[in-house]
Amino acid sequence: MKYLPLALLLLIAAPAAAEPQPFRVTNRTGADATALYAVRTPRGAEGLWGNNLLSPDRPLRPGAGFRVNPNEAAGCRFDLRLVLADGRESVLRDQDICVARELVLDQAALPRPALGAAPVPPAPAVPQQRPNTGARNVSTGTGFLVAADRVLTNQHVVGGCDRIVMRAPDGRWLGAVPPARVDAQLDLALLAVPGLPGPALAFRSTPEVRRGESVVTYGFPLAGVLSSDPKLTEGVISGLAGLADNQAQFQISAAVQPGNSGGPLLDRQGNVVGVVVSKLNAQRLARVTGDIAQNVNFAVKGAAALEFVRRAGLQPRIAPSQDPDRSTADIGEVAHRSTLFIRCER
Repeated sequence: MKYLPLALLLLIAAPAAAEPQPFRVTNRTGADATALYAVRTPRGAEGLWGNNLLSPDRPLRPGAGFRVNPNEAAGCRFDLRLVLADGRESVLRDQDICVARELVLDQAALPRPALGAAPVPPAPAVPQQRPNTGARNVSTGTGFLVAADRVLTNQHVVGGCDRIVMRAPDGRWLGAVPPARVDAQLDLALLAVPGLPGPALAFRSTPEVRRGESVVTYGFPLAGVLSSDPKLTEGVISGLAGLADNQAQFQISAAVQPGNSGGPLLDRQGNVVGVVVSKLNAQRLARVTGDIAQNVNFAVKGAAALEFVRRAGLQPRIAPSQDPDRSTADIGEVAHRSTLFIRCER
């Protein structure tokens, strides 16, 4: 009789690992849900919830369900979070979705901030202001929270608008209240948007930004062409001055497209080091030089933006960048909670 090796016997005897299959989440909280998050355990406990699975214009009604299709490599254990329109949330942790395909969220309470994370206050009951589908001229951009109810963006994103509405990370449409505070030279604007309690992104305090540092942009490029969810790109600080030696700007290599304007430029710890402002007009430059420049984009320096916000009477968050670098995905999740899609209607 021939004997099989022990390792082979164990391999034959071992049961096949369970693969995650689609599962269903049902809202039984009694209130509309504007956001649903499903991430592998223990990312929820770390405050890293990823992207909202719900469409901004389609809340999950009481009693309704949502089908989740997990990534094949995600495993079986998930943390789930349902955010309600009234600011409460319902959370289930460490659920084995390979065993239980039907998950019900029925208990909701005001959120508690994750350890080490900026607190997320409950959203106040502010009437939504949805886009005017009959607007004759529409342009879009990006902004981010620098304090409760205050959004920073570029002046050119909101200049000349008859109406400014923006989509918050939780899917609500909110309106800016005039007047905006602007600095045309820096190309910055600070908007008052009631209904956005936070969290605000932190500006980097120290150390000084160096040439060659890795940075991340987060925003909404090419709205109406690409998908409506925010986009993340990586690059470096290419130069410590902008176009025509503008000392208030950085030159960056991270990809920038129309719609990115006004979005945050973040370091590898998720702190703001700039505000995306423009890309080089490659076609115009090509007519002069005969060559097409690539990856030449610009951002207002974080120090200049911080001073602008302070002149408006605010005390924004600041933080040193002295901890270990975070992954690009984690930086995106930090930015996601505080970055908004801006729609200018004329």
